[in-house]
Amino acid sequence: MKGELVFGVNPVKEALRGTRGAFELYVQSSATDHRLEKILKLAEERGVPIRRRERDDLTKLCASSHHQGVALMVEPYRYADLDDLVARIDEAGRSGFLLVLDGIQDPHNLGALIRTAACAGCDGIIIPKDRAVGVTPTVEKASAGAVETIPVAQVTNVAQSLQVLKDGGYWVYGLAGEAGQSLYDVDFSGKVVLLVGNEGEGIRPLVRKQCDVVLSIPLYGGVSSLNASVAGGIALFEAARRRAV
Repeated sequence: MKGELVFGVNPVKEALRGTRGAFELYVQSSATDHRLEKILKLAEERGVPIRRRERDDLTKLCASSHHQGVALMVEPYRYADLDDLVARIDEAGRSGFLLVLDGIQDPHNLGALIRTAACAGCDGIIIPKDRAVGVTPTVEKASAGAVETIPVAQVTNVAQSLQVLKDGGYWVYGLAGEAGQSLYDVDFSGKVVLLVGNEGEGIRPLVRKQCDVVLSIPLYGGVSSLNASVAGGIALFEAARRRAV
């Protein structure tokens, strides 16, 4: 059976609600979490076999103790095609709102950014194939299942993909701590790409050249920079707020 294991209450629930093939559901024998009742019902509705396992067996199966008593074997994550994603936005008559991540390497940061983008109403997320984390079970757990609710496209060349988006009318806003223009001075109307760089190095030079505007988040004390997922979250919701006005 080719597949991957998704674990945790929310990731499993969203996976069962989604379109990915589901093969087997593993539930801790002694589990008492009332939220598992909904998961069991979803599995039964989809005809997914349910297997009972001891907690230690589940921990070994998931290679993690943070499974919350449930895991689901599903087909591998299916990335969206960028051209199809953009076409669907255009067909819906919306001004697209996309998040591009240039080299996020921590799966917890990627999961947090995916969850935040979904909550902020983003139409999709674009990540590179190389030198960056992809959508893994750890990312799915960190996103609380949000990867099942928002398309993620994986591209070979971020800079070229940004150029394609710009040719289609998108305006690219990059985040950089040293930028002179404040995030709070932009209205984020129209077709928007928000670009967040790597945790340590930020946006790569060739990718930064594709930015129409580079923005910073004003800081008021403490350390000199924000975590990538926190900075991305602030920017996503500022853009969402402005676009809703």
